[in-house]
Amino acid sequence: MIRAERAGAALLVTIERPERRNAIDGPTAAALRDALATFEADDDARVLVLTGAGPEAFCAGADLTALDTLDVDAPGGPLGFTRLEASKPTIAAIAGYAVAGGLELALWCDLRIADETAVLGCAERRWGVPLIDGGTQRLPRIVGQGRALDLILTGRMVRADEALAMGLVNRTVPAGQHLAAALEVAEQLAAFPQETMCSDREATLAALGLPLADGLALEARLGRAVLPVGTRGAARFAAGEGRGGRGVRDE
Repeated sequence: MIRAERAGAALLVTIERPERRNAIDGPTAAALRDALATFEADDDARVLVLTGAGPEAFCAGADLTALDTLDVDAPGGPLGFTRLEASKPTIAAIAGYAVAGGLELALWCDLRIADETAVLGCAERRWGVPLIDGGTQRLPRIVGQGRALDLILTGRMVRADEALAMGLVNRTVPAGQHLAAALEVAEQLAAFPQETMCSDREATLAALGLPLADGLALEARLGRAVLPVGTRGAARFAAGEGRGGRGVRDE
């Protein structure tokens, strides 16, 4: 149903219902919510990587044969955690279909890495099922209102190359390499000083929709709190660490 396991510095969360194209029913949604709680409670798990079992689908959204098991008013959202926020980076590793609620789960993640077989879209349009796991809010923030409305209103599918061009996914890789690529990025993120990276992430996400002056004030407040980390990092750079484009490792 859901497998959550450590993979290096990441918590790898796999939706395991390949016979249903990894569609989500009630028990699977509850297990996803529990996996997020596990991630938040594990200080050594620095990135959550979300993927689907098998090559055919990341997630096909809500299991339309088991809608009665899903709670549309669940605090975390019908599909588990789409109305919750992670405090650390998250990455979707996508192969095959990421459609309907599956796309909404991918949009919940900070980054989306798709292999060349990926197909993304609001497939629920054809069945009259509403987007209620964050799609109407996150999709415009990621690709812009015009592109978002194109996908939301028409329900058309886009393949990996078009998704990359519109900014819907961040990177594309050859077939079958999505998970390895996502875990590699996770390790890169885990090697950075965490306090400042997570502070910058919080400032970026929390300032969406704020007037510029308010966003700048938020950035200044959050940044001031982690300046000692930056001071130590600057001293390490001055001493020779991280030269030539190499990353400065976390302490």
